[in-house]
Amino acid sequence: MTETGKKVALITGITGQSGSYLAELLLSKGYQVNGIIRRSSSFNTARIEHIYQDPHEKDYRFRLWYGDLSDSGVLLKLLSQIQPDEVYNLGAQSHVKVSFEIPEYTADIDAIGTLRLLEAIRYLKSSCKFYQASSSEMFGSSPPPQNEKTQFAPRSPYAASKVFAHHTTVNYREAYGIFACSGILMNHESPRRGETFVTRKITHAIAKILNKKQEKIYLGNLDAKRDWGYAPDFVEGMWMMLQQPQADDYILATGEMHSVREFLEEAFKLVDLDWKNYVETDPRYFRPTDVDELRGDSSKAKAKFGWQPKVKFKDLVRLMVIEDLKLAGLDPSKYGLEARHPLTATFLKDLP
Repeated sequence: MTETGKKVALITGITGQSGSYLAELLLSKGYQVNGIIRRSSSFNTARIEHIYQDPHEKDYRFRLWYGDLSDSGVLLKLLSQIQPDEVYNLGAQSHVKVSFEIPEYTADIDAIGTLRLLEAIRYLKSSCKFYQASSSEMFGSSPPPQNEKTQFAPRSPYAASKVFAHHTTVNYREAYGIFACSGILMNHESPRRGETFVTRKITHAIAKILNKKQEKIYLGNLDAKRDWGYAPDFVEGMWMMLQQPQADDYILATGEMHSVREFLEEAFKLVDLDWKNYVETDPRYFRPTDVDELRGDSSKAKAKFGWQPKVKFKDLVRLMVIEDLKLAGLDPSKYGLEARHPLTATFLKDLP
């Protein structure tokens, strides 16, 4: 905690979708927010540029530090220097299909990276609270609905790495008394989702199709079913977990399940197009082993701290289509879509 009484947070993966929303949330609550970013010759900070602060500003509460989950030395140094009250480990190689192509790197960052961070907390005897971004992909072939007691059956290097990180988090909680929580989150989407993830790939392609810059969209398994929620809802749940008197593990989910095909139908329907005229399947986007169905049961989170999603499937699709139309310079009202859907504002006055 700072001299002025502000809580201090450290976020890995701050430049990602969830990291950027979490940073906004914590800043709105008065935190000093520190984020770890990787050094690169090209900038990857588009999602957080609107909250960037010059270090010379008087109320300097948003701070970025170079580091990497592969470097235990820098993690020790940053934890010692920043002395956070809360650590949110969102950093990961998070693309499931890509994890089959770079499995060793995925395991190094997603699995061993979590171990490095927890070991640094243990070594420094830090009293910080720790949040681990676990994943619904860990459930793999276990049938829905999945809850905190459902057996893990990972179907990808990404999922297997997340299982390691999850069990490591539990172990450090039980062995060393660290306040360590794992949030097992079902798929959470938004206009800030990366364009290679299927939901954003679809809504981004719709805007390009309407602008005559793209004719087709190529996808993999259209029958895969997921529990899709809105990322700002889910990051609020992350924060709520660390405000509880005792550390525990929780699932966050909408409780609804929809296929990729249903997402396509809903998204294209909003702009009066038939998705079948624009979508083709491509074998390169099929995973060697896939997860057929994910649908979470978040009743434990609701009972313990009152979390429940505000945005459901149709509203999520709608707001993502609206935002991609606007990014492409198109007027959503031309398609009968309001410029800003009221459900986009969950904890801030103005989000996409």
